[in-house]
Amino acid sequence: MTVHTEAADLAGRLATLRHDEPVANAVLDKLNDGSLTAADLRGLVLTELQAHQAELVAYGVGLAKYPHPPATAFFTQITELVTNATPKLVACARALGLGDAELRRRVPDPTIYAFGGCLSWIAVTGSQASLALALHTDMTVYFPDCVAITAGVRESAVTAPDEFFDYYDGTASEDLLALALETADDGLRRGDDPDEAAFSARLLEANIGLFWRAAAEAWS
Repeated sequence: MTVHTEAADLAGRLATLRHDEPVANAVLDKLNDGSLTAADLRGLVLTELQAHQAELVAYGVGLAKYPHPPATAFFTQITELVTNATPKLVACARALGLGDAELRRRVPDPTIYAFGGCLSWIAVTGSQASLALALHTDMTVYFPDCVAITAGVRESAVTAPDEFFDYYDGTASEDLLALALETADDGLRRGDDPDEAAFSARLLEANIGLFWRAAAEAWS
């Protein structure tokens, strides 16, 4: 896929900001200081389950708002990614000992819903470039952190089931990352504001930080 320079430049700007002003990952912080427990793994799964439904709706909004290529291909493929991941996440939850009542549990802590709320806001009010670049950022930071978490759990005293590693040990698809940038770039060519796109992507990244914080703190 050929990616227009402007979208790639925005991703580079965000990478520089990420390096200079990193968003904390509370789960990794707990791993690094040796305080992570099996309860934190359950909190991670429960937080993620809260996000999946909101993600799917947000992708549907993107598909409805931008019914043209490459946006249609991107939002279809990322919808399939989350749809196919949800049964694996539920299996992970079961293997961690979470029952139906816990999976239905709702905790009135805003940090649990911050990521879903931010993504929904970008989908509804933002541009094509904003949503696509935000999702590119999501995949760019989420998957490597998940791999770091699984590596840390393997080296820790925490016992985790195989289903946990099956779910969290994946990497982002290079084709899907490229398609996200192509979709953002198409939006920029259609007149979307690049600064708004970069703002939305950075805002979502900050809310991914709240996602990790909720996983590590909100369910205790």
